[in-house]
Amino acid sequence: MVRHYLVKGRVQGVGFRWFVHREAAEIGLRGWVKNTDAGHVEAIAAGDLDQLAELEAALHQGSRGSRVDAVVIHELTEAEAETLGPFQIEGAW
Repeated sequence: MVRHYLVKGRVQGVGFRWFVHREAAEIGLRGWVKNTDAGHVEAIAAGDLDQLAELEAALHQGSRGSRVDAVVIHELTEAEAETLGPFQIEGAW
């Protein structure tokens, strides 16, 4: 399964991408996370249903210092996962 996430709230400047990266890597997901120009955090993750459910619970909880107002989830096609590697933070370097 592949899902796209858009996390809204106070999620930039509080270590949220690093939090998502750590959670997703521990779960064993493939994909990426990055900030958006609109002040949100966007992620794509590929894994099985249980893995994605675990990530979604973490996204709703948020990192220390963050405030999650909404998590918008979209299902993607399996073809979207073909180019995904180990979970990484995009635009962090």
